[in-house]
Amino acid sequence: MKRTSSFLLGLLGALSVLAIWWVTSSGAKEIYFPPLPDILSSVWDYWLAGEGREQLASSLSNLTVGLTVGIVAGIVVGLIIGQIRLVRTGLTPPLEFVRAIPATALIPFAMVIFGLGDTMKIFIIALGTFFPVLLNVIDGARSIPRESHDTARSFGITGLTKQLNVVLPAVTPRAVAGITVAIPLSLVLVVTSEMTGSSQGIGYFLITAQNSFNQTAVWGVIIILGLLGMILTSIFGLIERRLLAWDRGLHGRDQL
Repeated sequence: MKRTSSFLLGLLGALSVLAIWWVTSSGAKEIYFPPLPDILSSVWDYWLAGEGREQLASSLSNLTVGLTVGIVAGIVVGLIIGQIRLVRTGLTPPLEFVRAIPATALIPFAMVIFGLGDTMKIFIIALGTFFPVLLNVIDGARSIPRESHDTARSFGITGLTKQLNVVLPAVTPRAVAGITVAIPLSLVLVVTSEMTGSSQGIGYFLITAQNSFNQTAVWGVIIILGLLGMILTSIFGLIERRLLAWDRGLHGRDQL
């Protein structure tokens, strides 16, 4: 009931914003803020019913692969660093150094190494989404009570069995928190990586529209990105509720 109410309130809020935008922008002559009906028409004509679907598919493909690589790498490396003190001591300084560098600042480097194709974009997305997951998993692994390790050892649960049945469930809430941060970040990175040296994708279309002073198309891209963010977040929200159902029940929290 509470989840349905939250959804309806969110939907009502979004529709209210669109209604206000529609009314205030209709008939507007300001070049930087075109009427919402014109923007929605361009979204439909290009992105949903036109050749923009290829651009969208290219961006979504790179985003999916890059985000998946970043998440998997963040979980695996985070589990290793979080549980092995020697590895943590040796890798913390270089990881902190790389983490301080924005992924977008490494685009020129990635272009030299990987060229201008999809591999460069996937690398940038994976690198940027790697650290939110990594840091949360490390913290989660280090926060596992010693009693849990001792209990597992007393029952002869070691190695991969221990990782899958003791450690991974314990760090899942923190991993989910990192993924929640990584998803919107991946959208930012896919757009910025396509703005330089690319001939396709949402970012390429955005920079082309900006250079040609097509503000209607620019606003159309903004709406598409907002919709993608909402869809990706909603999908992961459903996955999160299933993954953490046991955690909410354990701590007496209702599923929102």
